Amino acid sequence: MADEIDVHLGRRLRRRRRLLGLTQQELAEACGVRFQQIQKYECAANRMSAARLWQLSEVLEAPISYFYDGFTEAKARGGEEAGEVFARKETRDLVRAYYQLGERPRRRLLDLAKSLNGEAEG
Repeated sequence: MADEIDVHLGRRLRRRRRLLGLTQQELAEACGVRFQQIQKYECAANRMSAARLWQLSEVLEAPISYFYDGFTEAKARGGEEAGEVFARKETRDLVRAYYQLGERPRRRLLDLAKSLNGEAEG
C-alpha cells in the first residue's frame, strides 16, 4: 500500500507534468525510463528514489521542494490535496497561455486580473 508521501509526490509530479503540457511518454523519454514507470510514480505504485526525484526536478524545471509543497497541510486533511483548482484543464490552459505571452503583456494581464478581483470584493 502506498504511503501518504508517495501519493503526494505522485500527485505533484502529475500536476507539474500536465502544467508543462508533457505526456507521460515525453517525460519518460527525458528521464530515460519507460512511460509505465512514470505512471507508477504518479499513482504511487512505485517510490521515487532521491536520484529520480532530482532528475524529475531538473526535467520539469521545478525545485525539489515543489514536490513536497503542501504535504503537511494535505496530511492534516487526511490526504486531501489543497489547490485542486490546479488540476483542472481550464487552469492548466490558462497558465500555459499566460506563459506564452511576453513579460509586459503578462504583467498587464495580471494587473487586470487583480483589478477584477478587487471589484468583485468591493
